[in-house]
Amino acid sequence: MYTSKLINQLKSSATIAAAAKARELRSQGVNVLEFTLGEPDFTTPAHIREAAKQAMDAGHTHYTAATGIPELKQSVCDAFARDYGIEWKPSEVAVSNGAKHAIHNVLASVCDPGDEVIIPTPYWVSYSALVELVRAVPVLVETTEESGFCMTADLFRSAVTDRTRLMMLNSPGNPTGAVYPVGTLESLAQVAVEEDIIVMSDEIYDKMVYEGFMFRTFVSFGDDVREKTIIVNGVSKAWAMTGWRIGWTLAPENVTAAIARLQSQQTSNPCSISQHAAVAALNGPQEAIGEMLAEFQQRRDYVLRRLRSMPGLSFAEPGGAFYVFFNVSSHFGRPLPGGATVDNSSDFCAALLENAHVALVTGDAFGTPGYVRLSFATGMDVIEAGMDALQTFLSG
Repeated sequence: MYTSKLINQLKSSATIAAAAKARELRSQGVNVLEFTLGEPDFTTPAHIREAAKQAMDAGHTHYTAATGIPELKQSVCDAFARDYGIEWKPSEVAVSNGAKHAIHNVLASVCDPGDEVIIPTPYWVSYSALVELVRAVPVLVETTEESGFCMTADLFRSAVTDRTRLMMLNSPGNPTGAVYPVGTLESLAQVAVEEDIIVMSDEIYDKMVYEGFMFRTFVSFGDDVREKTIIVNGVSKAWAMTGWRIGWTLAPENVTAAIARLQSQQTSNPCSISQHAAVAALNGPQEAIGEMLAEFQQRRDYVLRRLRSMPGLSFAEPGGAFYVFFNVSSHFGRPLPGGATVDNSSDFCAALLENAHVALVTGDAFGTPGYVRLSFATGMDVIEAGMDALQTFLSG
């Protein structure tokens, strides 16, 4: 049966593919040390799970408004005001089936075919694919390890053309863990206003920032910046709710109305039970976030210490999220059993999985050859064993 050219050109998610390969080996009895998925390994806090049970028992099992129940929209506004001192109206909130869905909604609502979308690299694997799905054009802007993988205002401005519609920003970022300095964000905001470019600020990791670093929401640089900004966020990372599939956008009312029209035809509404659970996440006790962050801090510090002791690796210190993105290119050219060699990051990850049973994600998938991503969203026992296996592999 015929399948469309658009979908045939679409690549599968590299992170999901890497996790699938790890599961395949595990099903064969191999003890795979997996560091592929960007998913907190904690269970959703009890009070959130309880709110979902109560919602089911209360009969909240039917369709809702296309872009979410009023209680959740108000909770999103209240949480943003509580955390960042900035007011939003429920009419500016659109709740979606996860942040990835929210990003697609944004692109479909503001981009026309042929519009250009600026994406700093390294970038989350789905960004360019989602841009292409709406027949817009990804414009990749390379950043460097030396800059902390942060795009500068000069790089932003140099990438702007008369076809530029939007810039995608992610801080803290995936795959690098980069947290943009406040001054850099402010200079990017100035360019966006001067050049009349929409900025989609993906702030899904806003609660996961480590000592010595500071998160700043992009809309905090003035009303003129806010008019150009669409915030994407959700409950997946901060509250360990990846499977609940609740994300949202905060945007000018006309953009939110466009998203509402799209989503009404596309998915009808987000899961009703998950929406009530998200209300509990936003309004309820917040201590679990700090507890998870403390555990991630411990894991991060251990991983960085171990990587610094290994030969031929380099990285920019991650300030947030739960990833380390490190350069392995000094190990290219090494021989493998059977006469093959490691020629790129994908070869490196394949060889590491085959020979050391450690699963990482190739930097090729994030637009940055020569690097690999390690997610430390897993237990310390796995992390310690994985670091030992990686060190043995690199020294072999």
